[in-house]
Amino acid sequence: MLQTPIDVGTTACPVRRPLIDGLCRPVSYLRVSVTDRCDFRCTYCMADRVQFLPRKHLLTLEELDRLCSAFIALGVTKLRVTGGEPLVRRDVMGFFRSMSRHLDSGALRELTLTTNGSQLARHAAELAACGVRRVNVSLDTLDAGRFAGLTRRGQLAPVMEGIAAARSAGLRVKINTVALRGLTEGELFPLVDWCTAEGHDLTFIELMPMGEDGAESRIGQFLPLSEMRARLADRFTLEPLAETTGGPARYVRLAETGQKIGFITPLSHSFCESCNRVRLSCTGELYTCLGQEGSSDLRSVVRNTAGNDALEAAIRSAILRKPRGHDFDYSRGQPRGVMARGMNHTGG
Repeated sequence: MLQTPIDVGTTACPVRRPLIDGLCRPVSYLRVSVTDRCDFRCTYCMADRVQFLPRKHLLTLEELDRLCSAFIALGVTKLRVTGGEPLVRRDVMGFFRSMSRHLDSGALRELTLTTNGSQLARHAAELAACGVRRVNVSLDTLDAGRFAGLTRRGQLAPVMEGIAAARSAGLRVKINTVALRGLTEGELFPLVDWCTAEGHDLTFIELMPMGEDGAESRIGQFLPLSEMRARLADRFTLEPLAETTGGPARYVRLAETGQKIGFITPLSHSFCESCNRVRLSCTGELYTCLGQEGSSDLRSVVRNTAGNDALEAAIRSAILRKPRGHDFDYSRGQPRGVMARGMNHTGG
């Protein structure tokens, strides 16, 4: 197990000319997947018998460090670690310890994590020690039976223990819930009430047509968040908030309780015009748009070059080709913009 930060030859990241795409959008947010593996098989995320990648194809922790440090040197100030389930990767806490040096230097403003919560109880205290201040936990239901059905092999109790451990460690928790017609519609008010009582923020996410079964099987489950918002407005006074956490969510506050709720609407209300983020897969592919197939291979650059000049040039070239937006669309009764790759490969 790694006990010290990964040695990549430097502890500082001198910031150079920032990353700007071809449409003059600054890129300051990197979501990096550290593994495609997960201990759940959520029905909307991956197949039950998914074939994971050979380990030799995955970036090593040292390669992940080099890549993330290069992005930070180019002006990325927010780094989100994703998967799969990132906390199932062996020695992943060594990566967090290493990235914390960029928080100490001030080059990185936020180091955070998206997790299913199953391993969070084991790691919450160390995450906090590494400078992580908040985590996103994917949780679609508070009903243990429904949770087992949605995740196929997950159990609710360890996730709730992980959330409690995160809170005890001083981590801010945001709950992410995918809106699924016929499955999680009834979770709206139980989740709102629970998050209010526990002090967690809550964000709802529209279902995207991604994965090998992401087309026909998804359209019947698609639930526009305008419907969820309207139901909330029947019970609460919604106060729109101008604040952002650097991602795509739009927020409201419930006037009666003070609860903050976010809505991520890639289909019903595109937010591509202000997109500031890119995704690095666990195999070193840089996706500049979640909803487009195009990617740039950074793994070969890392493995075949020394120094950072070639890597910086490859990153800048990829960012300049960042597309205007995605093509996700259910509005015509047929799924459009379907991505064959799963979220566990791309990074959540």
